[in-house]
Amino acid sequence: MADQENYTRVTRFAAKKRAAEETMQQMNIKKKRVVLGEIQNVLSSKNLGLDENQKLGIENEKKKNKPKKTSNKGKASVEEEKASGINVDVKKCNDPQMCEAYVSDIYEYLHNMEGHNRFEFVKQMEAKRRPLPNYLEKIQKDVTANMRGILIDWLVEVAEEYNLLSDTLYLTVSYVDRFLSTNAVNRQRLQLLGVSSMLIASKYEEISPPHVEDFCYITDNTYTKEDVVKMEADVLKSLKFEMGNPTVKTFLRRFTRIAQEDYESSSLQLEFLGYYLAELSLLDYGCVKFLPSLVAASVVFLSRFTLRPKLHPWNSALQHHSGYKAADLKECVGILRDLQMSRRGSALVAVREKYKQHKFKFVSTLSSPLEVPKSFFEDI
Repeated sequence: MADQENYTRVTRFAAKKRAAEETMQQMNIKKKRVVLGEIQNVLSSKNLGLDENQKLGIENEKKKNKPKKTSNKGKASVEEEKASGINVDVKKCNDPQMCEAYVSDIYEYLHNMEGHNRFEFVKQMEAKRRPLPNYLEKIQKDVTANMRGILIDWLVEVAEEYNLLSDTLYLTVSYVDRFLSTNAVNRQRLQLLGVSSMLIASKYEEISPPHVEDFCYITDNTYTKEDVVKMEADVLKSLKFEMGNPTVKTFLRRFTRIAQEDYESSSLQLEFLGYYLAELSLLDYGCVKFLPSLVAASVVFLSRFTLRPKLHPWNSALQHHSGYKAADLKECVGILRDLQMSRRGSALVAVREKYKQHKFKFVSTLSSPLEVPKSFFEDI
């Protein structure tokens, strides 16, 4: 009887071992991948996206290894953020997450951090958290605005595939711009800078960030693990480990909530349209010179105009809480409208395709009248 039991255990162990070996063999099958590759100063490349095999491989890894992600800063889960955005009933002032008692102090601090302050010495102090507005002309010799746009368009797709928080994407772009403001980069290493910046941002924002190997895989192993880790260290040193800075999304949360106060009910379409326009702004080098809070205010202005073109998109509450008059937003709104109407960056499709989905209420298909009335940019 003992011999029979031992034989049974050995047989079961052998069967499990064979099954495990077969699984490993299947996992080691070479997958064909389409990656960004060498970034060129053209926008006609056919291999900018992720192919179906690559998406399937990523999806299988997520199912096996990755729990649903939530931010380690008390933010909603990714599913909640993408399904509901910042859809908060503005009348529920007792919501502790809205920090009503000291929200004004928080946003005053964030405005100071981005450099939106009337005191010149504060602006100079916080300028280190901002990229140079003309770094491509002053610092870079081998990188152009088109290359930057192609890289960020690809990073939008990578963030979507790995189900990363939008905050992670915004921080990634911020790190890229800040690094390029002080370091000349060869175009062949621009993609490496992008994935290394996203790795850092993921560690900062995500509960379960992708591994270094995941970012090597997404580049078709163009770069080794050592390459990514080395660039990660270079970025951290260059940014002096100052990784926390306000982004467009930081201010968009509050401005959208204020914008909803004159709506009878919260509008998911307004929120998703704001998300869409804000992510479009990441693609355009022309938006780098604007403070994040100004871009967020311009996004709200254009979102309200798109949905209600006959009503003035700005009001005294938005002016008070944002710190901007409608006239301050004119230039940025013009760039955002060109992006919305595909007069700029028309070949960059990742953001447009992302927000063409039902879960985002197809907001990328919306359009607004050809011109914003000049009276809308006059003082209220």
